[in-house]
Parts: sequence; C-alpha cells; structure tokens
Amino acid sequence: MLSAVRELGYRRNAVARNLRRAQTTLWAVIISDIGNPFFTSMVRGIEDVAQTAGYSVVLCNSDEDPDKEATYIAAALTEQMAGVIISSSRRPKAAQALVESGTPVVAIDRELPGADVDTVLVANERGAVSGTRHLLDAGYGRVACITGPEEVSTARQRADGYRRALAENGIPIDPELIYHADFREHGGFVAMGALLELDSRPDAVFVTNNLMTVGAMECLVERGVSVPDEMGIVGFDDIPWAHLVRPSLTTIAQPTYELGRTAARLLLDRIATVPSKPSTIVLPTDLRIRESSMRRHRRGQS
Repeated sequence: MLSAVRELGYRRNAVARNLRRAQTTLWAVIISDIGNPFFTSMVRGIEDVAQTAGYSVVLCNSDEDPDKEATYIAAALTEQMAGVIISSSRRPKAAQALVESGTPVVAIDRELPGADVDTVLVANERGAVSGTRHLLDAGYGRVACITGPEEVSTARQRADGYRRALAENGIPIDPELIYHADFREHGGFVAMGALLELDSRPDAVFVTNNLMTVGAMECLVERGVSVPDEMGIVGFDDIPWAHLVRPSLTTIAQPTYELGRTAARLLLDRIATVPSKPSTIVLPTDLRIRESSMRRHRRGQS
C-alpha cells in the first residue's frame, strides 16, 4: 500500500485535512484593485511572511466593487479561512461580518469602517502635507488636489493633508480646486481635464494615488500643457518608472513591501494569541523630489 502511494505521488489534501479541524491554512487577501502596481509589492510582503509560517495566500480582487468584496468575504467565511487581510472598498456591513464571526482580520492601507481590528496604514495626511508644501515652496500659487472617493479613508486623509498645507501657508481653500475621482487612471484624466477648464485654472496639482497621477499626466500631454513650467505635479505612491519619464515624476513613496509584512505579522499574532486590544501601526512616507515639481522660479524670486 505505501509503495503504491509513493508511486502515484499522492499528497494529503491539506485543505480537506484542515477543514476537519474547522480551519484551513489559507489566508484571504482582499485588495481593492489588482491592476494597481501599489498592491504588487504589498502582497509580496504578505506572502513572504505567510509562507514562512506555513500559510498559503488566496488573492481576491474586489475591483473597488463593494458587491464583489462582499462575495469574497462570504467565501472566506464559508471556507473557514485562518485569517483575512483586507484593503476595503465601501461596504462596512460586509466587513463587519468577518469581525463578528471571530475570524482574525487585519485592515491594510485603508481603515475598516465600523470595525475595531488590527490596522496597518501609512502617514497619509503627513505625506500629503509634505507634497503640497513642496509645490508651494517650489513657487506654485494655485495648487489643486485630485483625490479619491470621499468615503475611502486614504482619500479623506490625503485631502485633509492638502488642506492643512494650504492653511499653514495662509492660503484660502478653494473647493473648486478639490476634485474627487475614482482612484483609477481614467478618473485622473477626467479630473485633470475639469481643472484645466476652470476660469482660474491651477498651476500645480497634488494627485493622491499613482493611477490617477498617470491619468492626469496623460491629460496634460494631450492638452499640450508643459510640466513643470505650466503645471507642477506631485503624485502619491511611487511608480517604478517615475524616474525614467521626462520630466521625471515627483512622488510620495510608501513602504509597500513593509506594509504587507507588517500586516502579515499582525495576523499571525492575532491567530496565535488570546484576544487583545487591536493595534494600529502607521508607517512613514518619503517625498521623492524630481523634475515634475521643480519650477524654474520659486516664490519670492524674479
């Protein structure tokens, strides 16, 4: 019998075995947009920690669709996943079902509305302050902000940082310069186009994620607007090729791999230990100044 097993190369089904123990060795990682390169390094950080600890990762793409996210959450509960790491869209009730089930949960990148869970974020507001302040210091006087949906925590926090930087510099906040888009490339394109149509259009823009930054730059190229002389631009999230385009792109970089590793370690702790008060870890950002925000003449110079 044993020789036959060896000959067939049979391996015990780990999922079935663990289901009998009422829990798998699988983690569900639910992210909001698999097409966004921001998540690539982050998921790698999660996977590296998970595999070392004997867990496998099931990647779920909600595509910024709350209904799709709810379906994945239901699947994670049905399959009795050992834990869930989630960058939520906008369906707090579905995410709350995870918490109420007793499934270990870690929120990553975005806060989980209405749920008291372990959370790993970056310093969104502080990073936005640094990016907006840099544009002002570079000599731009009318700085706009393209941000994401108002109900998403990262969009709110980065817009708050933009407003704070203006206030600290004694600049009144003009609501028509704040455009809420969808965190997608097309959204950035449309938003930039709308800002260019204003009677008093901006001379710089702070964009709160990488895909919208790409869209905004595409719009500027299509409209023949020179960067950085006619329009300065700072994006949130470093893009792998940001230093290769011309002009090279100023960005606020996030420690994406470390975000993933930190979330995975928190999940391991939550699985292994008795219930304790959830913690929130905030990682720093890094302003990387390149050509897209370096106007020839700064404020106060002629």
